[in-house]
Amino acid sequence: MQTHKGDIYVPICRWVPVYADPEQRISVMSIGFLLGSPDEAVVWRGPKKNAMIKQFLSDVCWGALDYLIIDTPPGTSDEHITVVENLKKYSPDGAVLVTTPQAVAVGDVRRELTFCKKTGIPVVGVIENMSGFVCPHCTECTNIFSKGGGEALAEQFQVPFLGCIPLDPRLARTLEEGQSFIDLFKDSTAYHAVTSIVKTITERDTG
Repeated sequence: MQTHKGDIYVPICRWVPVYADPEQRISVMSIGFLLGSPDEAVVWRGPKKNAMIKQFLSDVCWGALDYLIIDTPPGTSDEHITVVENLKKYSPDGAVLVTTPQAVAVGDVRRELTFCKKTGIPVVGVIENMSGFVCPHCTECTNIFSKGGGEALAEQFQVPFLGCIPLDPRLARTLEEGQSFIDLFKDSTAYHAVTSIVKTITERDTG
């Protein structure tokens, strides 16, 4: 705490996020940044995990944001409830639910949709990921994991279906190498799928 001419300055943030780009447009916070080694496991009970989630939301210097995106695994655990409870006062735009076409994955996301309904979180829409493999040579699409599970789920719950993202090995590779798939492979089917989904979401937000 510092004082100057009777004014009190109290630092309101303790953590500065990691910036993913030189322009500092994308800031990221992860528990992985706080570990001594990438191989270290997080062996915490619920209360400690919930306290960390609260810190990520309240003690990080996020600055002025266009969007705050929280990536969570499928589930309806204490951690999900903690996120929802701490975001309610900010009136979040909603949840984007991502599934793969298989019945097991669709079942998990079906429970997520029920969770959102019970907790009052709006559903922005459903995305079907890994939806077919498009051959980079002949552009033929092979539905390795079947197809249509995400769209059928969205129809069942009467929520928007945002689109399908096909498998693309280059997408996985660029993510692992810290490169921008969107900038490098604008000719790919996955690029057009991702940008179309982003456009749908942002137009909904500004519409």
